[in-house]
Amino acid sequence: MRNVSVVTEFVLLGIPHTEGLETILFLLFLAFYVFTLLGNLLIFLAIVSSPRLHTPMYFFLCKLSIFDIFFPSVSSPKMLFYLVGNSRVISYSGCVSQLFFYHFLGCTECFLYTVMAYDRFVAICFPLRYSTIMSHRVCAILALGTSFCGCIQAIFLTVLTFQLPYCGPNEVDYYFCDIPVMLKLACADTSSLELVGLVSVGLMPLSCFLLILASYSCIVGSILRIRSAEGRRRAFSTCSAHLTAILLSFMPVVLIYLQPIPNPWLNATVQVLNNLVTPMLNPLIYSLRNKEVKSSLRRVLHRLGFLPEES
Repeated sequence: MRNVSVVTEFVLLGIPHTEGLETILFLLFLAFYVFTLLGNLLIFLAIVSSPRLHTPMYFFLCKLSIFDIFFPSVSSPKMLFYLVGNSRVISYSGCVSQLFFYHFLGCTECFLYTVMAYDRFVAICFPLRYSTIMSHRVCAILALGTSFCGCIQAIFLTVLTFQLPYCGPNEVDYYFCDIPVMLKLACADTSSLELVGLVSVGLMPLSCFLLILASYSCIVGSILRIRSAEGRRRAFSTCSAHLTAILLSFMPVVLIYLQPIPNPWLNATVQVLNNLVTPMLNPLIYSLRNKEVKSSLRRVLHRLGFLPEES
């Protein structure tokens, strides 16, 4: 019987075709990561510290900010660690953890965007019943539901990937452990699993996107019926910020997991944008066009001593 060695660790090769650019990439990604953490932390503090922002919309935005802190933290610290010349080795359990938490946080955010679209749908289409429909109990159930569904999806994808035997080689041609690159290293036929994974990864965001599209179709119709120009402007302003964030979040998923012929360099570039740039932009998207959030942010920055007190 042939001896088969079981892989106990993997080697992350990093972003393809970037040899010699480690220092530049380290500085660039470090800047993105720091701004992502600071921006989302400020949004979180602004919402928590302002009673005026204790509404369902900002409750879900607060959860999004928390997840946008953890989402890039799944892969960025390890990537920054080896970009400065440290070991690229990651343990088997570390690889499993990376894949699980990446899809748990990513899937939860997809469900959260869907819930946020539903919240805007109720607020604009049924304003008189909004406080009744979006009660504290309903908001708590929806928030917990997004995390529960994200966890179930991540467990399924992680088990699907790591129930395969890995007996060598152990070089991951990517900067973190993700499903497409891990399946290439499996010592078994993965064609059926690739199809199941593709359907699972593709069907979930597609379903969320269709629900969001249905919500915003109704929202646009309701906005156009608003007689007040100021009312229409405020409604469009709130919804446009949400739609921008949705497009930035969903487009990378389509490009990475639903392309017919995988392109490693394109995948890595898009994934970096999805992991670092989108979470960094979300605080800007949700605060630049929102007077209440900007006002609360100024108060937080005053308290932290970063802005002088207003006269």
